[in-house]
Amino acid sequence: MRRAWSWVLLAMLVLPGMSFAADFRLASPTVKDQGTIGNEHVYNGFGCSGRNVSPELQWERAPKETKSFAVTVYDPDAPTGSGWWHWIIFNIPPSVTSLPAGAGKPDGGGAPPGSIQSMTDFGQPGYGGPCPPAGDKSHRYVFTVYALKVDQLSLRKEALGAMAGFYLNQNALGKASFTAKYGR
Repeated sequence: MRRAWSWVLLAMLVLPGMSFAADFRLASPTVKDQGTIGNEHVYNGFGCSGRNVSPELQWERAPKETKSFAVTVYDPDAPTGSGWWHWIIFNIPPSVTSLPAGAGKPDGGGAPPGSIQSMTDFGQPGYGGPCPPAGDKSHRYVFTVYALKVDQLSLRKEALGAMAGFYLNQNALGKASFTAKYGR
């Protein structure tokens, strides 16, 4: 019994100073966790005829030490051997807790001031919606927001997904994700 109380006391002393990423949440009013992505957010090209509008995203309960945010959309099921990066946006100011629909325009017009959208696997910056091969199983699209411990990542807009992912994971205080699906 004494040992149990020792652990409780230790937890009370240590835990208040820690940030819990489990409280960090990401959601979208138009793309639901484990739901199907609608045509509004599907790519327009490669045989797909969606509207290619990035969905509205909202996050809350980021770690208090957050100095900037980043958002990615990644398809781990793409038949490439390395997945497919659909959107990478970083250097989002810490005061921003949502992105409106259309924030992923390639010209950056809908993105928060100061943020950078780097290269997707479509070969251009900005949001590129789902477009898996016809007849393939439904693919998973992982939407993730990263709370970062730095004001800015020292990456250029030409940075590829793997490099951006490395910097994001090296500087993450926490992250929140949800997964949606799309197939054709």
